[in-house]
Amino acid sequence: MGKLILFNIVQLRKNPFASLIKIILFFWVINLGGCGERQIITPTIQMNAEPQYWIRVLLFEDIENCTLKIPSGFSIINEEKNQQSDFSQIDAPINVKISQGLIYIAGRSFEGKQIIISPQTPYVFNINGNNYRGNLKFIINSADNSFDVINLVPVESYLAGVVGAEMPNYWEMAALKAQAVAARTYCLYIKRQYGNARHWDVRKTQASQVYAGIKAESARVWQAVKKTNGQVLIAFNKLGTQDLFPAFYSSTCGGHTENSQNVFGGDFFEPLAGVPCPYCKYVAKPKHFFWPMVTFNKNDVSKKLLNKYPKLKVLGEIIYISPAKLSNYKHFSRMTSIKLTGSTKKTGFVRAEDLRLTIDPTGNKMKSSICNISDDENNWVFLAGRGYGHGVGMCQCGAQGMARKGKKAIQILTYYYPNSAIKTLY
Repeated sequence: MGKLILFNIVQLRKNPFASLIKIILFFWVINLGGCGERQIITPTIQMNAEPQYWIRVLLFEDIENCTLKIPSGFSIINEEKNQQSDFSQIDAPINVKISQGLIYIAGRSFEGKQIIISPQTPYVFNINGNNYRGNLKFIINSADNSFDVINLVPVESYLAGVVGAEMPNYWEMAALKAQAVAARTYCLYIKRQYGNARHWDVRKTQASQVYAGIKAESARVWQAVKKTNGQVLIAFNKLGTQDLFPAFYSSTCGGHTENSQNVFGGDFFEPLAGVPCPYCKYVAKPKHFFWPMVTFNKNDVSKKLLNKYPKLKVLGEIIYISPAKLSNYKHFSRMTSIKLTGSTKKTGFVRAEDLRLTIDPTGNKMKSSICNISDDENNWVFLAGRGYGHGVGMCQCGAQGMARKGKKAIQILTYYYPNSAIKTLY
């Protein structure tokens, strides 16, 4: 595997003590966060990975300042001018801010729209109290008064911060391994599909998949990542060749996973057509499998929908909401499309998942689109709710349910992603 020069700029040079240093660092107890719990942080793996196996994670967007702690020496790299400044370890917190289009780091200004901070071994840093692996990139926005913060991290180290954030680390190893493969497939697909059009590949939030950095790591999580090293899911695409697909997953499907086209639109993927799931009800928390009635003020709902979807403004105030399309299963139905009627008597349509996350961006109240809608004078009431999340792809609680029954990771994956196969990329 070739080496990516940019990400190796600050790797240890020829040094007779380098091996000894690495061994010492492996057992080095560091506390990047200050007064948080101490933990052993091993050096970051895969730092010599090829460019396609690095993930650009959007940590912060449109901010004006942040605070860094770096437990090692580091370099600051100006990509545009091909300049590099090396620094020894700075024990005090490092302030980063923007002023008049310049990035100021520890009181020193740096020109250029893109600045990279590259730590030395163990290749970790702390930003605003959270620890991450890899490198850090600041990108000044066009208005020159804010910047975005991107974590440049190898895939396997990225996954160690995802698996433990997306799934309890004490769950069965087969479930954790299935989660690792699904998350690896998803991020590499999204990177390839959308990364060229923006300066990041995925967000750190559930808008992509939750990435919590080092605090999500554990020995069991790393075991799941390493035992599936390089493994992804592939399936036949519309060109008749096998390739990556967006391996979506959600917490609790409620009894049947959903066709991705019904939820997100776009191309049809055979592994995302939906399957029965008799497993999650034995694992999910009762409040997630059957969630309580929630109410939302009609005026608030109307404003949120019109603000997010300007094309709906011809409806005037939204006065009626009803299911337009349903996926009907044995014991329940999932709304997939919603009809909106306005005060102008005109109508419009939105996907049910878009309605849900517009009304409740957290998704923690209206937990899924498996529910009924009721009109209660000034409020919309969503009741008889079931499941947690969009319901596409692998059901995480279902994966744990299968693992408890002795199923292996590959059996879990091929069940929730039928007609898929596992391929090892590296």
